[in-house]
Amino acid sequence: MIEVKNVVKSFDGFHALDGLTMTIPRGAIYGLVGPNGAGKSTILRHLSGAYRQDSGEITLEGAPIYENPAAKRRIAVIPDEVYYFGSATTRDMMKFYQGLYPQFDMGRYDRLREAFPEVDERRPIRRLSKGMQKQSAFWLALSCRPDYLLLDEPVDGLDPVMRRQVWSILMGDVSEYGTTVLVSSHNLRELEDVCDHVGILSHGKVALERSLSELQGGIVKLQIAFNSSQPPALPEDIKILHTSNLGRIYTYIVRGNVEETQAKFAAYEPLFMEALPLTLEEIFIYEMGGEDYAVRDIVL
Repeated sequence: MIEVKNVVKSFDGFHALDGLTMTIPRGAIYGLVGPNGAGKSTILRHLSGAYRQDSGEITLEGAPIYENPAAKRRIAVIPDEVYYFGSATTRDMMKFYQGLYPQFDMGRYDRLREAFPEVDERRPIRRLSKGMQKQSAFWLALSCRPDYLLLDEPVDGLDPVMRRQVWSILMGDVSEYGTTVLVSSHNLRELEDVCDHVGILSHGKVALERSLSELQGGIVKLQIAFNSSQPPALPEDIKILHTSNLGRIYTYIVRGNVEETQAKFAAYEPLFMEALPLTLEEIFIYEMGGEDYAVRDIVL
């Protein structure tokens, strides 16, 4: 488990991180979402041990990460902008990574060649396309057998088929080896099908952090048609977050679980009632209450 407690980081007086607190459970795929400038890349650099916080604590299973080689050997990182030595090939970097990661799995490196067949491992990485560079980065990082994998906009530049391939490998590692994956992205739609924990970052703080089951179990979307042309006056114990209608069909976003909410509305003997699934975008919009427009911009 990685724990971040009240972390502050400033650059020339600007608070890139402003008391950030988050918990990344072991064996989870954690999606960190936020608008540009929210601090996503900054916190990833702290989690990898590249940055030292001004104050606060960052620990991996109780041990600080900064200047801790034992902790860093358990972490692999794929940044947004992939960087390698000037003329290094994928095979050159494989040998370099072997020296950094005692658990580097050469057998897996050879097997993953089939997953990334278009990457020429003997060609300089800087001469590869952006998509090929990302594939090379995944090939190397996955071969390191990390306990923790930190990804910053990981699938940008990959075509849809390769995106599915990469996510399939990552989810397989989480399931089989208990790998913990932190994925930073400004696109919540990209993470909806893979993450089991999600945090939303705004102005250097985590504004909301929940497991996916908690998010989906605590808010309901109902479409209802009533007998009368106007909806009944609903009691205060029905916590309505949003109401809209199209003709006589009313859509309610309600805080609570599905069964209890439907039972309350059933007392009004509606002509029609159906519970609909909410996307993560909708959940975050209503959970945030519309107070932070920068957050709304990334999920609308």
